[in-house]
Amino acid sequence: MDPKHISKKDEIILQQLEVIRTMTEHNLNRMGTDFWGAPLAPKGDVTAGAGEGTPKPAAPEKKVGDAAASTGNGSGGAAETEAPPPEKIEDLQAELDGYIGLDAVKKEVRNLINMVTVHQMREKNGLPVTDLSLHMVFSGNPGTGKTTIARIMARIYYSLGILSKGQLVEVDRSGLVAGYVGQTAIKTGKVIEKALGGVLFIDEAYALNGRAENDFGQEAIDTLLKAMEDHRDDLVVIAAGYDGLMDDFIHSNPGLESRFNRFLHFDDYSADEMMRIFQMQCKKGCYTLDGQAAEMVRDFIREENTDPVSFGNARGVRNIFEQILVHQANRLAGMERVTREDLMKITPVDVLAARGMEEGAVPPPYGDPRETTKKKD
Repeated sequence: MDPKHISKKDEIILQQLEVIRTMTEHNLNRMGTDFWGAPLAPKGDVTAGAGEGTPKPAAPEKKVGDAAASTGNGSGGAAETEAPPPEKIEDLQAELDGYIGLDAVKKEVRNLINMVTVHQMREKNGLPVTDLSLHMVFSGNPGTGKTTIARIMARIYYSLGILSKGQLVEVDRSGLVAGYVGQTAIKTGKVIEKALGGVLFIDEAYALNGRAENDFGQEAIDTLLKAMEDHRDDLVVIAAGYDGLMDDFIHSNPGLESRFNRFLHFDDYSADEMMRIFQMQCKKGCYTLDGQAAEMVRDFIREENTDPVSFGNARGVRNIFEQILVHQANRLAGMERVTREDLMKITPVDVLAARGMEEGAVPPPYGDPRETTKKKD
C-alpha cells in the first residue's frame, strides 16, 4: 500500500494490528511460561502482581532450543555468558511479596530463605550442619505462577551464593527424551550442562514416567538423579505439574523420593485476584477501563472460568485481555478521528463484543434486568 494514500482508518488498523502482533510474538516467545515474569512498571511503581515493580537485572533464562541456550563449539556445552551481579535478597523478597496471590507459596519461600541463611551462618561459625536439599516439586493447575516462582527462586539462590550463575533452564519431556536407545542420556546430559550453576525447571515432569514398552523416560530420570548427586552444590532441579500426577511421579521412584522433599502447592487464583491481574495488564499496557467496563470484565472472567484447568488461571485472563483488545481495534478502526485517549480506553462495548454479544446489548445488572441479552450466532 502506498503510504501517501493511507487513510486515517487504515492507519488506526495498522497501529492496532502492530500492537496485537507484538503481543502475539511475545506470547509465542514465552510459550510454556507464566506471563507475568518480566517486570515492566516504572521504577518505584510497585503494585500487586506477579512480575510487577522495578525491573531487576535477572539472570538469563534459557529454554532448550533457544539460541541463548545453544553451543557454538559443537561440544554440547552452554555458551559462556557473564552472569549479572547478584541482587539484594531484600529486593527479591519485596518483589516476591508484590506478586498477586500465592500466599502459601510466598510463606514457604520465605521459610526457605531463612533456613538457607541460618545454614550458611552455622557453617561460617564452624557449627555442624545437615545436608540441605533445595530441589523442589511445584504442583498446581496451569497459569498459577509456577514458572514465575521458579524464575525468582533461581535469582534468590544466586543472591544467597548457593548457585554460581542463577539462570533458569526450562524443559519438558521432549527436551530430555530421545527416540533411540542410548540417545536420551546424551540429550538429558546436554540440558543438565546448560543448567549447571542455575535451576533446571522440568514442566509436566510426570510425563517422564512412561509406561509404554521402549519408553526412554526412565533413562532421563536416571541421568537426572545422577546429576543431582554429582552437582548437588551447583544445580537445583524443580519438577512441576498437576497435583495428583506429581505426587504419583515422585513416589514412583525411591531416588526421586530421596531428592525431592520440598513440595509447594500453587492454588488457583480467585476471581478478585484474576481481576487484579487484568487491571495490572491494563496498567502495563497504558489502557484504562471506561465506565462499567471493569465490572463487565469481572463478569466475563467469572463466566469463562468454569474450569480452572481449561481456563488456565492467569493465562485465561491474558486471553480475555487480548480478545478485548482485538474488538477495541475494530471499534477504533470505524472512527473518523481517534485521539490518544481513545487508543488507551477500553469501553463496555469492547467487552461486550469480546463476549460475543450483539452491539448495544447490555447484560444485567447493567441494563434493565428484564431485558434478554442476545448472543451473536
